[in-house]
Amino acid sequence: MSEIEILPAEFNEELKLHYAQAIKAGYPSIAGDHEDEFFDFNVSMVSDPLSTFYGRVDTDQMIEEGIHPGDIAVINKAEEPKHGDLIVTFVNNEFVIRFLDLSHLEDHYILLHPSNRRYSAIRINDIENFEVWGVVVLTIKKWR
Repeated sequence: MSEIEILPAEFNEELKLHYAQAIKAGYPSIAGDHEDEFFDFNVSMVSDPLSTFYGRVDTDQMIEEGIHPGDIAVINKAEEPKHGDLIVTFVNNEFVIRFLDLSHLEDHYILLHPSNRRYSAIRINDIENFEVWGVVVLTIKKWR
């Protein structure tokens, strides 16, 4: 079973959502203006719609990073992966979500790190055939 389920994404239509411009953690101001403000998720949060996909996380391997099962990862396939990026790749016939560790390239291997002490890193020895499927650029937290 994959750690992340890739979901279709549709960006042709506006996705206007109501939002509050500034949410404070203290006491609310009763005197503030309460105009309707809109936030278009597809325009504001997705920089490259043709290369962007969603993935529903289905693992506890990223929980120390605050990413839990049911959360949504926004994945950009056009981003160039860098050391330390949170990536989605295909390993052992399943999609996995991990941190990319390129610090061992001179020794001819790559590590994919989870963010949960109960799990070990995945070592990729065949770096010539290793491919990053996409870079996670945003996560959407599921609170309930």
